Parts: sequence; C-alpha cells; structure tokens
Amino acid sequence: MTAPYGVSHGYLLLLPPSSTLSLSQLPNPSPPSPSADPPSAKLPSANTPPQAHPKFGIILASSSYDGRVLIWRSTPTTASSTSPSTFQKVFESTLHTASVNLLAWAPHECGCLLACASSDGSISVLEFQDGSWGHVILSGAHGLGVNSVSWAPSARPGSLVSASPEKGALRRFVSGGSDCLIKIWDWSPEQKTYHTTHTLAGHSDWVRDVSWSPTILSKAYIASASQDKTVRIWTSSPTSDPSHPTEWKPVVLKFDAVTWRVSWSLSGNVLAVSGGDNKVSLWKENLKGEWECVKWIEE
Repeated sequence: MTAPYGVSHGYLLLLPPSSTLSLSQLPNPSPPSPSADPPSAKLPSANTPPQAHPKFGIILASSSYDGRVLIWRSTPTTASSTSPSTFQKVFESTLHTASVNLLAWAPHECGCLLACASSDGSISVLEFQDGSWGHVILSGAHGLGVNSVSWAPSARPGSLVSASPEKGALRRFVSGGSDCLIKIWDWSPEQKTYHTTHTLAGHSDWVRDVSWSPTILSKAYIASASQDKTVRIWTSSPTSDPSHPTEWKPVVLKFDAVTWRVSWSLSGNVLAVSGGDNKVSLWKENLKGEWECVKWIEE
C-alpha cells in the first residue's frame, strides 16, 4: 500500500507506517543538478499533518498515539540558497492522555487555531496569539473517544447575499465520536470557551469522520462517515423557534462496506467518500435535493 501523502508550500509530506513524518522539498522550476539529493527532514509522530494558512508562515502540526501535538515552523532560506529549509519544533502540547486522532486548522479569518481530537474523549483547541500558545480543553466531548473534527467556514450560510452580513469571523466546528454522535460547537466570547449547540444522532456505530462543506451559499452541509456502513449528509434549515433557529436534517447514503473518510471539493458541492472496500465514490446534489453518485473509483 502506498503511504499517504500531501503537498504543502512546496513540500511533499509523506506518512509511512513507521513513526516518522518525512518532508521532502519539491524541486524549483529551475532544479539543481540531477545528482543532488532532495533535501528532507524527519519529524516524530505519524498522524495526518495539516498545514496552517500561508499568512502564518510555513507551519505544520503533527500528532501521535502518545497524546502529544507538535507544532513545527520552517526556517526560511534565501531564494539563491541551495541549502534546504529546516523545520524546528516551536511548541509541544501534552494536554491529552491518549492518541490524538486528527488535527484541523481553522479558517485563517478566525486566527491561528488548531483543533485536536483525542481518544481520551476530549477536544483541545490551540491558539497562537500575542506571541504565545494558549488552549481551551473540552473534556468529555465524546465519552468513548473523539475521532474527527472539522471547522465550519468563517461566514454563515447566505452571508454572501445578505443585506446585513455579520461582522467578524465565525468560530465553529463539528466533531464525531465513538459514542455514535455528532456535535456542533460554537465559540462563546463571554465564557471564553466552546459550547455544544447541536447534537446529531442517527448513526448506530462509531462516527469515523466528519467534514463541514466550505460553501457559504444558502445552506450548510456536514457529512459524517460511520462504521455502520452509512454516510449521512446533514443539511441546515431555518426554524421558527428563536431558541433553536437552525435544525439539521440528514440524508442517508448506504454502502456495502464500512465508510472511513468524507471530503468536500473546494467549491463544497461534491462529496468524496472512501470505504473499507478500497473504493472511492463522488456524490452530488441534484436539483430535487437528492444526492446522486456521479463516479466510482476502484483500486
């Protein structure tokens, strides 16, 4: 099996089954001689390494089974330098007591925020502000462990066409856990913490992954993948109850195998689903509001 990989800021991120994270600098348009070895760096930990927005510099985060979260920053080099950039650890978080399963950077409009989902049942949100790292810890977020987190767009649905759009970035994310539940969390400036605004039930087994669509049109979408061989696409709609202005209604997609991951396209209108049968399917909503499979990709 090929190791997972990703490309960020000119670096190839390789996640082999070993306990190291390998970063190799991609060649420039005018590459050095073919005999030169590509520069690389080894970073401890092995879970998916997300990268922060470029406005914060070249910053990576990694996590591992020992509960640590590490923040790495690239040391810049001059354009004419042939020496590779190096990554240095600038912060280490030891808030969790079990595996940190997934990391997610918030939209850059919200600030330098990193959400961390852990098997100890808690979620931590790290924030870099005024030259130091602070945190908020959400203990007991999911009783049997948190498997995934995903940030909402920084603007509410419909804000693009609203006559009176809200000011300021929206801090909001969704989490999925081994308690079969999905929870939506909103930031409270007064209490300086996140609180649950919605708990979405329906899955009959572990929620393996959640993904919030990046679209900011009239509706919001959240996809959840579960061990119960289904994917649920939750769509927001307004209500007449002022205390609960939004409700979430699911559409259930059934599969022949366990579903592992869900991921939205950049425009937020196509959903990719991967499962335990080594297949990937692409789904799109039609004009009737029904979700149709538009393509299957098999290994």
